[in-house]
Amino acid sequence: MTIDRIVHVVAGTFILLSLALAKLHSPNWYWFTAFVGANLLQSGLTNWCLMSSILRKLGVPEGNAVGCAR
Repeated sequence: MTIDRIVHVVAGTFILLSLALAKLHSPNWYWFTAFVGANLLQSGLTNWCLMSSILRKLGVPEGNAVGCAR
């Protein structure tokens, strides 16, 4: 798996998990959803992502994101 795919999988998992926790436990989990969304927005605007930097240092291979259409 490449850095871009891992970042997308982790972000999607965090969003779905936080939405489930907000529904089942406490609405305060929506703040975590907002945090993940803000980080995705920042990453899109600045082309820098902390998780990508960490994965790069761990030796995960680079790769471009694959869209839905092939």
